[in-house]
Amino acid sequence: MVPSSSAIPARLLADRVATLAPVQPAVLGARRLGSGSVVAVAMSGGVDSSVAAVLAVAAGLETVGVTMRLWGTEEVERGEGGCCSIDAVEDARRVCSRLGIPHYVLNLAEQFRDVVVGDFLRRYAEGLTPNPCIRCNERVKFSELFRRVMSLGATHIASGHYARVEEDAEGGFSLRRGLDRRKDQSYSLYRNGAVLPRLLLPLGLLEKPMVRQLAQGLGLAVAHKPDSQELCFVGGRDHRELLAERLQGQFAPGPILSLGGEELGRHRGVPFYTVGQRQGLGLAARRADSEPHYVVRVDPARNIVFVGPWRALLRGSCSVSGCVYLPGPPGPRSGRAQLRAHGQAVPASWRPESDASALVSFADPQAGIAPGQSLVVYDGDRVVAGGEIVADKEVEFP
Repeated sequence: MVPSSSAIPARLLADRVATLAPVQPAVLGARRLGSGSVVAVAMSGGVDSSVAAVLAVAAGLETVGVTMRLWGTEEVERGEGGCCSIDAVEDARRVCSRLGIPHYVLNLAEQFRDVVVGDFLRRYAEGLTPNPCIRCNERVKFSELFRRVMSLGATHIASGHYARVEEDAEGGFSLRRGLDRRKDQSYSLYRNGAVLPRLLLPLGLLEKPMVRQLAQGLGLAVAHKPDSQELCFVGGRDHRELLAERLQGQFAPGPILSLGGEELGRHRGVPFYTVGQRQGLGLAARRADSEPHYVVRVDPARNIVFVGPWRALLRGSCSVSGCVYLPGPPGPRSGRAQLRAHGQAVPASWRPESDASALVSFADPQAGIAPGQSLVVYDGDRVVAGGEIVADKEVEFP
């Protein structure tokens, strides 16, 4: 796509950014990019990826914008998936025009449907609690998308994630938390160690208000666009609606049992329940002083949901599989473990049990450790290891 003649001149853009964001010289993580570098910015049509493109251009890098088309034509026409709807694609195109850079739309619908949505449905059917954003980053955005932009001549890929990639004096790379702890997304990027040498995260040293200020100061229409609050492929619905629609015939009602084996009620199907869940169980208190019930375990093989008091959720350790190390090689780690995308990191130690599995022990017992979710270990603000939580086989149930 040919840039618009109404684009902001590069020198004026750089001057405005320097005025609005004095931290700009460091936003690319002090990366040493060689001459001839071409940066492809993954643009969703939102303010974060738009400002990531702004900062790449202002840094004097040859930049192109790329938007992933993640749905089929019918779904896009219905406006499903806020980050890849027709409006979102048009927003990204307008920003690129304003910046004077080319914009491309790449069709990754097949990969996204099979690798992300299919995996999401399969894991819920198995009684797990997946994180599709981690899966998308690993298998689509920073693998398939990067492969395609490389074929277009790009040498690096950038995104609007709030995290940092830093290069040390020896040429090694580390993934670190973003400056804005409320928006930090390093957790969702932990499986992308292989691409760190080619990954730029321009928002890593900025806080969200500054990002919006930059967009507003440059006259970008997306400056006050709301952040997406749901999974992109759910389309504004509760994810359980999607599960009910796509998993028809793969689930059935069954018993809700106490930890002692007493049937307390009936569930609608194991895909609709996750460890730590309290709402939506339909269990009336038997006595005024009875404790609330929480999902303690989901057993898809027997089609049972086990519930208990909050203290039954507490675990002193958990096992993880599919382990990755940043940087390698595999080995013991200690630091703080984060169990959810926006969870509080807690002191923990990591002990490998094989190349692909490890045991993580917590300084204090933790609640709501859901199989299928990721656990990421930090040394300070640096990601050092991560893996997917597996079911606790040591806990006995009736």
